[in-house]
Amino acid sequence: MNYWLIKSEPDVYGIADLERDRQTIWDGVRNYQARNFLKSMHPGDLVFFYHSNTTALGIVGLAKITQSPVIDPTQFDPSSQYYDPKATPENPRWHTAIVEFVETFPTLLTLDSLRQTFTPDELWLVRPGNRLSVMPVPEEVAIKILAKVRQANEA
Repeated sequence: MNYWLIKSEPDVYGIADLERDRQTIWDGVRNYQARNFLKSMHPGDLVFFYHSNTTALGIVGLAKITQSPVIDPTQFDPSSQYYDPKATPENPRWHTAIVEFVETFPTLLTLDSLRQTFTPDELWLVRPGNRLSVMPVPEEVAIKILAKVRQANEA
């Protein structure tokens, strides 16, 4: 099993939306490195859900991958903001994954807390200037994140 982190703005699609929907296609990613990470995901991989571009930045919950890779349908839809005129069904440019809700954490794991715990080499999220919306999380880091969440839950 691999671990990942995905970012989303809570007013666009937050953990509450995923909990309500139970599962969603993680469409609209238009960065090649993030796309390649999505293509590398496997069913059963765990995903930390991070709220970005908000006053309370941090990891808010956990999801899992149920299907990957999946061709992102928004690339073919001219009415979508994610439409890509160079993409065709025979030669799609964008892939994604199906993400399923697992849990909302009782306590936000803040970006500041993550910066205090992990180096930029351990967790890409804390690298200055990192804007990737999808990134891998090393297993040892994922285990520490889950332990911090469980510890906060017991407090």
